[in-house]
Amino acid sequence: MIFEFVGGLGIFLLGIKTMGDGLQKSAGDRLRDILDRFTTNPLMGVLAGMLVTMLIQSSSATTVLTVGLVSAGFMNLRQAIGVIMGANIGTTFTAFIIGLDIGEYALPILAIGVLCLVFFKNNRMQNIGSIIFGFGALFYGLELMGGGMKPLSNLQSFHDLTVSMSEIPVLGVLVGTVLTVIVQSSSATIGILQGLFSEGLINLDAALPVLFGDNIGTTITAVLASLGATVAAKRAALVHVTFNLIGATIFLILLHPFTLLVEMFQANLGLNPELTIAFAHGTFNITNTLIQLPFVAVLAYIVTKLIPGEDTVIEQKAKHLDAVFIQQSPSIALGQAKEEVLRMGQFAVEGLNETRSFLIDGSPKHGEKAYQIESAINNLDRQITDYLIQLSRSSLSNSESAEHTVLMDTIRDIERMGDHFENIVELMDYKKANKVSITESAMKDLDDMFQLTISTVSEALEALDHNDKEAAQHVVQKEDQIDKMERKLRKQHIIRLSEGVCSGQAGIVYVDILSNLERIGDHAVNIAEAVLGED
Repeated sequence: MIFEFVGGLGIFLLGIKTMGDGLQKSAGDRLRDILDRFTTNPLMGVLAGMLVTMLIQSSSATTVLTVGLVSAGFMNLRQAIGVIMGANIGTTFTAFIIGLDIGEYALPILAIGVLCLVFFKNNRMQNIGSIIFGFGALFYGLELMGGGMKPLSNLQSFHDLTVSMSEIPVLGVLVGTVLTVIVQSSSATIGILQGLFSEGLINLDAALPVLFGDNIGTTITAVLASLGATVAAKRAALVHVTFNLIGATIFLILLHPFTLLVEMFQANLGLNPELTIAFAHGTFNITNTLIQLPFVAVLAYIVTKLIPGEDTVIEQKAKHLDAVFIQQSPSIALGQAKEEVLRMGQFAVEGLNETRSFLIDGSPKHGEKAYQIESAINNLDRQITDYLIQLSRSSLSNSESAEHTVLMDTIRDIERMGDHFENIVELMDYKKANKVSITESAMKDLDDMFQLTISTVSEALEALDHNDKEAAQHVVQKEDQIDKMERKLRKQHIIRLSEGVCSGQAGIVYVDILSNLERIGDHAVNIAEAVLGED
């Protein structure tokens, strides 16, 4: 009985994952774009969360993706709350799929999926094969679980447990929560519950509290994903927990009328046992969302108070780009683009400062912040470039066209700066992981070069902002100092190597950091030369 049940559960989970992976690969990057673009208000967030969860067949995956987007600064807390609510509704889709009585066709469906995976090599057919295979594995796993659960009817202890859950609903909630925390999939535990109910091993009074517990248990994945993440990500995970706890509490209070409602629909619509549980699951999540959706601001306030602290999320979206001005007033649009380029440049300076801090004290928070800033720079690179490309189709004067070209070039330079300080963070991670030791004097030299590089980049941006040719000329001189310093420090490094003071591994890290700083100086001087009007 145990082998058949555990094996069936394993095949069921494999089916869910394979089907979700196939759907996700078919959708490509559109899932992230849906969550990024269509979450302007909580209601749109609910719809986006539903759609994405239906596509990837996992509310946990959607919630983890949402926590990641919040952590990266693509989404604020209120937007995330809507998506999390929608994910809870979207996950009921799996329960309705399970309610379809096609278990006897599971093996032929599996065979069709395998044929697609084995005999077709193009990505599209591979993805379709994964979806079909996952679909078949889901039902085959359910069939095995059902066979494994049948002998439970002869166990007096199991019968006593179901009676206790009918009489003490909180016990059922606890059972559902613990089971889902262990399995890490509410879809799996709902599937088990559907199997128990269809075999007559559990009545509706006991099944519904377990259903509520399943929804609480699924929040553990988001909680785990938020560990070590930003304050905003922790708040998003807490929203998921709070939302489901409030819902379970409300429905426990209204358990008797809710049970009567489910029984009424089961009788009137002729629902089979699996669809009855799916209907209850859907009703619970939809009603819970309708009740709490008007209180999104209250939920955000509660979790902000429960998890205090400064929100250090980097704003990834452009602030100054308004498409309306591209046609109506290209000169204003160009000014907006310049403001956004300067903001992107300030991110580069901030990223360099965080990288320097990571170099000095090795604190992971500085490294993570640098990675987050680099991601913001890449995102702004795409947004500003698209905006400037649209603007290039408008009528621009000669001077405006020249400024347009300068901004396009500057974007490339700033983006490359982000790549270089990301390289330095990776080198420091390598140094830490491999216990590479750099001498105190070498670290002091690196810090000096860092400070010179940061001041050079800052001055280049000042020159661009005010079209200050004197400042731009000063940047060219400072970049010459960076080049000389790099040559000098390389020679000193060779001396340390020959004296046996520095190891080969330390030398590789040291020289690569110097090289990346020197390249950042080159990109700063590119910006300065654009201000000077030099090619």
